[in-house]
Amino acid sequence: METNNSHIVLASQLSKSGLVIAGFVLGAIALATSFLPIINNFSAVLAVVGLVLALAGTVACVKGRKSGKGLSVAGVVVNVIAFIVVLATQSMYGSAIDDALSGTSVASQPAADQPATTAPASDDAADDSQAAAAGNSITLKNGLVLTVDGVVTGLQNYDGKPITQVTVTYQNNGTSQASFNPYDWKAEDAQGAQRSQAFYTDGENELDSGTLAAGGTVSGNLYFEGDVVKVLYENAFIGRGSDVSWDIV
Repeated sequence: METNNSHIVLASQLSKSGLVIAGFVLGAIALATSFLPIINNFSAVLAVVGLVLALAGTVACVKGRKSGKGLSVAGVVVNVIAFIVVLATQSMYGSAIDDALSGTSVASQPAADQPATTAPASDDAADDSQAAAAGNSITLKNGLVLTVDGVVTGLQNYDGKPITQVTVTYQNNGTSQASFNPYDWKAEDAQGAQRSQAFYTDGENELDSGTLAAGGTVSGNLYFEGDVVKVLYENAFIGRGSDVSWDIV
């Protein structure tokens, strides 16, 4: 009878140790995938399940029924962090999707000390597409104002290739936060080839990525390889085609 009781106790300990390990492993997987759009919905589920298992293991450790308290506590921490990251990234992606689906308004507003003329959209452009001259601002329907402030040509990269600097500004005149990202922008050359931002060794005040609160403003420089005749904006997370553009020739 005593031997049977020993087997039961040992089996209970092995089962609870498995819960601790499973909780930590699920948390690690959830954290590793928490940055990925769509997939992180599953990451949130893994984090919740992993947290429950890790908490069960921690309780068992406190009651002295098993060892491995450090691993169980680590499992709790990893799962909590994974769930927080999922919430933060989904909020950012949601804001980006709202920006992309909101489209553009029907008129541009000129920047200070710049000509107010706006180039018309081409016949084959989308209904909400818009073109403007460099120095002019274009307002999206969600209140985000985009401006190509200026262009600097004649720069040269470390490998001798020509670089064009484009300075842009985001101003959030909407009522909710909006995202900004250097990969929202592309440049087009005279042959119609469109390129994303290039690495420039002497770049300064480069535009980074983040979220802009209502009423906020952020500016920065973008660097493109070669000679540029047009700057285009599209949301980096959606990529459904350029909504707005600026002619900089």
